[in-house]
Amino acid sequence: MGSRSLGLLLVGLGVVVIVAGLLMWAGALSWVGRLPGDMRIERENVRFYFPITSMILISLVLTLILNLLRRFF
Repeated sequence: MGSRSLGLLLVGLGVVVIVAGLLMWAGALSWVGRLPGDMRIERENVRFYFPITSMILISLVLTLILNLLRRFF
């Protein structure tokens, strides 16, 4: 992998992170951390979030997208 393609990959990943951040800020991804199976423990002084189901779903979607991109490029 040349330095040009690595640079393009980093720019692409940056754009994806920015878009995901904007979507979360706008409320379009408000389901993240609220799916059945996501652990949420809230006490007086402690908040603990472990979005296991959300992480599995995001991992599956990213794997599918990356495999499709690898197949076509």
